[in-house]
Amino acid sequence: MPIIGEAIPACQLTWVRDFLYTDGMSLLHDYAYVAGFLIIGIGFVVVNTVLPLLWSPRSLGERRKDPYESGEVPVGSAWIRFDINYYLFALIFLAFDVEAAFLFPVLLIYREMAGFAALFEVALFLALLSFAIAYAWKKGLFTWK
Repeated sequence: MPIIGEAIPACQLTWVRDFLYTDGMSLLHDYAYVAGFLIIGIGFVVVNTVLPLLWSPRSLGERRKDPYESGEVPVGSAWIRFDINYYLFALIFLAFDVEAAFLFPVLLIYREMAGFAALFEVALFLALLSFAIAYAWKKGLFTWK
């Protein structure tokens, strides 16, 4: 063990070299990308938090204590009932969205796993999501009144 201030022989630092350089590539080089994205992300958050504090107007108008400061005068109560069709339509949108989100990666690698089993799995997935759409269509959700 070297004493503080004493030079460390190069032969004892081989583990550092082995750790930092593997297969001719520097691990520090790889982690530099991660550090760069981390710095950019933190900078983006800081800039978008600090700039509005510096540039935003500081109005002390009569509507300052309203819960919703849009410049519009609130009309009526916020507690109104929405038709159930809005919620059902949102669920149908999620069914379409999930279908697209899960089909995209499957279709990218379909050639590699081409076969009857892969085709059956994709068809079963589409059939299950199609039941939700057929149910909504039968209930008349897609006809606006």
